[in-house]
Amino acid sequence: GSTSTKVELRGNVLLLECIAAGLPTPVIRWIKEGGELPANRTFFENFKKTLKIIDVSEADSGNYKCIARNTLGSVHHVISVTVKAAPYWITAPRNLVLSPGEDGTLICRANGNPKPGISWLANGVPI
Repeated sequence: GSTSTKVELRGNVLLLECIAAGLPTPVIRWIKEGGELPANRTFFENFKKTLKIIDVSEADSGNYKCIARNTLGSVHHVISVTVKAAPYWITAPRNLVLSPGEDGTLICRANGNPKPGISWLANGVPI
C-alpha cells in the first residue's frame, strides 16, 4: 500500500524504512509533511533507505513521506508516526516548609501520551 503506521516511545530511536526498486536505481528523499526533519537528530542509513531520528519526542509525531525518484518517474509512501510517552515531570512537586498560619503552593506538572491524570493525596488520603 501507499501508507503505513509506526508507534515509538518517547526517548527511543525512530527507524523508518523505504525500500524501492527501479532501473536506473531510484534516489530516496524523506520529508515530514507540514514540518521539518529535526536537523540535529536526523540521520540516514543504507543509501537513505532508512531514516533514523534519535531521542524522539511527541513533537516528532506526524506523517513522514519517502519519495523514490529516477529519470522515469517517482513513487512515494507515507508513514504515520505516533510517539507515545509514559508520564514524566514537567515540574515535579518540591518539599514545602511552612510556619503555622502561613500559606503555600505546591505545583505538579506532568505530561505523557496519553495525557496522565494527576491526583493529590495527603498522608495517603485523596484530597
